[in-house]
Amino acid sequence: MTQQVPSTEPELAGVRNFRDVGGLPTVDGRRVRQGVLFRSGHLAHATAEDAVFLASLGLHTIFDFRNAADRRLEGPDVELPGVRNVNLPLSDPADGAEFWKMVRDGDLDQLRAILDDGKGAARMIASYRAIVTERTDEHSRVLHAVARDSVPALMHCAAGKDRAGLSIAVTLLALGVERDAIVADYLESNARHRRYKVHRSGTSASAYSPEVMELLSPLFDARAEYLTAALETIEETWGGVDAYLERGLRLAPETRERLRERLLD
Repeated sequence: MTQQVPSTEPELAGVRNFRDVGGLPTVDGRRVRQGVLFRSGHLAHATAEDAVFLASLGLHTIFDFRNAADRRLEGPDVELPGVRNVNLPLSDPADGAEFWKMVRDGDLDQLRAILDDGKGAARMIASYRAIVTERTDEHSRVLHAVARDSVPALMHCAAGKDRAGLSIAVTLLALGVERDAIVADYLESNARHRRYKVHRSGTSASAYSPEVMELLSPLFDARAEYLTAALETIEETWGGVDAYLERGLRLAPETRERLRERLLD
């Protein structure tokens, strides 16, 4: 049976994984406000109708976490009138360039060599851990901007799953959203209508064979173990979320409170 998209969540023709993060509960009984924080995959292939819908959201800022290689591959975001576009790459375009070329172009033996026996999942976990420890400046800029003036905001990367998923998770941590709710929102990227479409260079059936898709699945899944690894890294590196926000992201208590005022009911 085809999964039905809720009527309150449009299925955009050229934008994958779009959703409003509103409604998630905080540990102190509040909820994320509807219509102020959105997430999605890239907007480069948005149709005219998609653009009309996105413009209707009244966005202040779009945070694009793609790197230069992503933007060359997919193209720039659609331009929306009056919306500020901020590009903050959360991964180095040179890091893994050969790996991702192999994902697109490699044959079965090559894919087995780089992905089999848990290597694909291990790579994803390492990436999540690295983004948490190495991209504190970028996450700090996002949270300070949102606290200052940048809502409604849309955060996206290529698939809207990993880099955007982590940035949304960091924002939700700063708001005090329940941990289980953060993980549940992250896992929503696995819904069939949201998943990033795998693109391979070959046109033969073998390019998308069941074994190839199984090998690639760790790269295109949202798995709880990935986000859990990131959260564990916060604990291991800073000793807890509050210390991470204060020391790692330089988020003063008054800034965190402004963030909560802007994004919570």
